[in-house]
Amino acid sequence: MSKKKRETFTNSSGFILSCIGAAVGLGNIWMFPYKMGQNGGAVFLIPYFLCVILLGTTGLIAEFAFGRANQGGAFKSIKDSFTERKLKFGSLFGITPAIGLVGIFVFYNIVVGWIMKYFTMSLTGKINKINIPTFFDGFAGSSETVVWTFLAMLMAALIIGFGAVKGIEKVNNIIMPGLFLIFIALAVRSLTLPGAIDGVKYLLTPKWEYLFKANTWVMAMGQAFFSVSLNGCGMMVYGSYMKKEFDIPKIAFTTAILDSAAALLAAFVIMPAAFAFGLDPAAGPQLLFVTVPTIFEKMPAGRILAIFFFLSMIFAAFSSAVNMLEGSVESFMTQLKSKRKNTALIIAFISFIIAIPLSLSMNLFDNFTNFVTIVLSPLGALITFSVFFYIFDKERAMDEINLGSSLKLGEGFRLFGKYGFVFITILIIILGVMYGGIG
Repeated sequence: MSKKKRETFTNSSGFILSCIGAAVGLGNIWMFPYKMGQNGGAVFLIPYFLCVILLGTTGLIAEFAFGRANQGGAFKSIKDSFTERKLKFGSLFGITPAIGLVGIFVFYNIVVGWIMKYFTMSLTGKINKINIPTFFDGFAGSSETVVWTFLAMLMAALIIGFGAVKGIEKVNNIIMPGLFLIFIALAVRSLTLPGAIDGVKYLLTPKWEYLFKANTWVMAMGQAFFSVSLNGCGMMVYGSYMKKEFDIPKIAFTTAILDSAAALLAAFVIMPAAFAFGLDPAAGPQLLFVTVPTIFEKMPAGRILAIFFFLSMIFAAFSSAVNMLEGSVESFMTQLKSKRKNTALIIAFISFIIAIPLSLSMNLFDNFTNFVTIVLSPLGALITFSVFFYIFDKERAMDEINLGSSLKLGEGFRLFGKYGFVFITILIIILGVMYGGIG
């Protein structure tokens, strides 16, 4: 019996849109704007873009190449690498990135559920009848959130059940251009508000002294690393669906830059409006559920704008959630020899069971989120990158990176990955523990 041919993305543009969909998430929207404002405004962009180019693209190139070379995600690629070197515990190390990604999928979809709730309230007009500052505190951590979490996870599982091309690529071909168009339209509206110029100044006025503060560089490094979804699993499984003629370095660079562009657009949607209405620009997660709804409440045609805003949030959040589930599903399919649809539904169901107590308690939610994002997921990324740069055959790695590439990378890239990038990943874990999270 012939081996079933692995699915591939149909073209590089569809692949890039899917990768941008995986990378553009809620962190771009509620973290990047106030991190930029609090760490020197336009000056923050200097270390941020430097880290995006050095770290973001290096990590993406490694994940794409590792996945494509082995025609598999984290579990298969790591296990095979251990086997080739006659090393033990390949399965244990291989499944760790997937477990970390399941952890992210769990808490992330609780937030996706919150967004779906606010979107439906915008559609029905109920959002104009609630006390916005107090509603979120009563809603988050309540039993009502459980239903929305279930719906979010079920939708992701159904898309993953259709596969890489039929599910992921087709969905991202629609929602990612839509996301950018909505962001642009909302940014134009936000910038025309009276008093919006103060928000623009907050973002763009360079405070040069911040360039010499360690905190600026730490936050830029964390934002750049996590913003492009470097977790050692999600982007890797997308790489396993790449055609051999796809240009890995070019795609990695394009993904990193467009992800950053989405973060900048989000900043110009939120910050000018926040300053125009005298609201807190550093509210963190509550920025989406208190600050932004309050802005739309005060705007002419605010309900229509709220509908489009929360629709764009669903696009951003859902495209990332699909990537999280796919990375996990592919790894467990490989380990258990199970069918795609069954595996997707089982992982989504287990994730939902774990999510129930987290949905009912914000303390549990926060503690679980911190553990996964500060320790478990970065550890999975460290395992993947360490295996790729230290254990996987170096000649095969470079051949895979340069296959189909218009700009060939040389020994300098491999040495930076081995002696620079891997140790920076360790540093990011240490700093994350010290700071209580940096991305």
